[in-house]
Amino acid sequence: MFQWLSGARRRDRRLVVEALYGEIVAAARRPPLYADWGVPDTPLGRFEMLSLFMFLFLHRMRQSGTSGAPKELSQEVTDLFFLEVDHSLRELGVGDLGVPKRMKKLARMFYGRLNAYGAAVDAADALALASALHRNIAPDRAVWEEAAALANHVLEAHRSLAGLADEEILAGRLRFAPLPQEIDHGP
Repeated sequence: MFQWLSGARRRDRRLVVEALYGEIVAAARRPPLYADWGVPDTPLGRFEMLSLFMFLFLHRMRQSGTSGAPKELSQEVTDLFFLEVDHSLRELGVGDLGVPKRMKKLARMFYGRLNAYGAAVDAADALALASALHRNIAPDRAVWEEAAALANHVLEAHRSLAGLADEEILAGRLRFAPLPQEIDHGP
């Protein structure tokens, strides 16, 4: 762990950060989230899912303490997240002058979600979490029944991540709970 802090293994650390971020992105891009649960398959909908799975990762890392390697790792993954959001805005055609304004708005949205989701997850309150998810992901819908299924999945993913050893995460291994649609129920 000392090597993580010292920066002696910068290349290895970068590989760990990229591996963890890759797992977060893969979890956020799973097709059932969009096809079955009605998350809008739009740039904003994808940002919401990426923010949700970033939240789960950061919330798990909070368990590891507030200093040392876990905190540094959390910050590096967060930095990569915002670098990728910046890159995505530019790919969508947002000009150099508009990117900082949009990034500031997206950062406020992201950190607001961390607070809202964190309170609900800490209380294991699926109803409050479903309400927060509905408000953030599908605010234009009067009713979003799938929010309850997504909230239950988030709580399951939280429990699953809590069971991962710090050493696994520091080695770049992250496993989110499978979606119900991804579980093979056998014959």
